[in-house]
Amino acid sequence: MSNDSEYLKQEEATRVRVLSEALPYIQAFAGRTIVVKYGGAAMKDGSLKDKVVRDIVFLSCVGVRPIVVHGGGPEINSWLEKLGIEPQFKDGLRVTDADTMDVVEMVLVGRVNKEIVSLVNQSGGKAVGLCGKDGDLIRARHVGAADVGFVGEVSTVNTNLIKTLVDAGYVPVISSVAADDDGQAHNINADTVAGEIAAALEAEKLILLTDTAGILHDYQDPSTLYEKLDIQQARQLIEDGIVAGGMIPKVQCCVRSLAQGVKAAHIVDGRVPHALLLEILTNSGIGSMIVASEYL
Repeated sequence: MSNDSEYLKQEEATRVRVLSEALPYIQAFAGRTIVVKYGGAAMKDGSLKDKVVRDIVFLSCVGVRPIVVHGGGPEINSWLEKLGIEPQFKDGLRVTDADTMDVVEMVLVGRVNKEIVSLVNQSGGKAVGLCGKDGDLIRARHVGAADVGFVGEVSTVNTNLIKTLVDAGYVPVISSVAADDDGQAHNINADTVAGEIAAALEAEKLILLTDTAGILHDYQDPSTLYEKLDIQQARQLIEDGIVAGGMIPKVQCCVRSLAQGVKAAHIVDGRVPHALLLEILTNSGIGSMIVASEYL
């Protein structure tokens, strides 16, 4: 027998073993809602993007009910520069004046959203693109911070449209733009939108794809990953300064969703190929999972 033939047999054996290991997870999560915040390197790298899309289609095909929420900061910056508008930030928020809001809406709702929808459909899924304005899905209110323009937070979530689409076998792909009570569009942090949608749907899981291994005790040492922790531990890590910088709002988003009924929240490294399937359908997982205390 040739080496090539032996290698192919080993590959096939590995594939069967992986599928066998995934079976109990597929059975457990069939019919359950999982909200995925898609962003970071997994959105910029073509190869990673393809794998994320295939993971979402795979989950949909085996009976899981995935919902995708996305931002698109780098592409927004690129278009602002093309139009001669300098991107500005204040206290971590994108300063969103009227001109910038037009670009944000054009890029998120028009370009990024439809690209993701097209990729899911090309891979055999059935995706529908939405923003918060569609079906009054999300109502925004101003964040209250001064001099940041049209930056919002989630006031209400109307889940009727999402449920209708998911029940019909579609994958909703949602961009983080929504209108306030007066119809003014606002830019909302995509992590926040994902967390609030997960909470409104009482989702099984909220998964944030990020550019870090997860929650680390030492942010420079991936071996210090917290694989599983509860709400109280997560809050303590923030108080102790172990969770810092850009990780704070992500952990707070997870904690808020758990407090409102989401079963588990995951912060996962989107730079790892097939990160979604590795976290959901394998014994070991790859990121940090935060749960309410009773599930720990």
